[in-house]
Amino acid sequence: MYIIVGLGNPEKKYDNTRHNTGFVAIDRIADDYGIDIAESRFKALVGRGVIEGEKVVLMKPMTYMNLSGEAIRAAVDYFKVDPTTQVCVIYDDTSMDVGKVRIRKKGSAGGHNGIKSIISHLGTDVFARVKIGIGEKPPRFDLADYVLSRFSNDDRKLIDEAAKKASEAIPLIIHGELDEAMNKFNG
Repeated sequence: MYIIVGLGNPEKKYDNTRHNTGFVAIDRIADDYGIDIAESRFKALVGRGVIEGEKVVLMKPMTYMNLSGEAIRAAVDYFKVDPTTQVCVIYDDTSMDVGKVRIRKKGSAGGHNGIKSIISHLGTDVFARVKIGIGEKPPRFDLADYVLSRFSNDDRKLIDEAAKKASEAIPLIIHGELDEAMNKFNG
């Protein structure tokens, strides 16, 4: 069993915002592997399925970003998985160009409130991550306003391409081939 989480904010008004990039990627994974994310559990929308022989749970926490750890902790406890080897979190990153993908085994929150919450609730910073670049905030722009802003049409195409890469990386990640995923998709 492997839990794959895409981070975002739950309300319709946040659709297509930079901070909801994790939701975009999870939706792509669900489409690619025929998994319906419709069940409401663990303060999240959840879908169960199989990706290349491995049982998975796809999650979109319906908490706000800074409380994402609550939903993930509840799922980890229920399914009795080891977060250091059976959880992957997909989320936006302002330190990378729009559409860039970077896969990591562990790390700090880097100022991302969703990741801070997850580290706090799981008690570890060791879990697989797929970071998708949303671009650096412009000068004199408030960070919160920036991450809650919408993508231009051109940037949205780059995000959709990054979501496709995230979906392609998932089979490697869930089969413990994180180094191979990093070599193939980090760039």
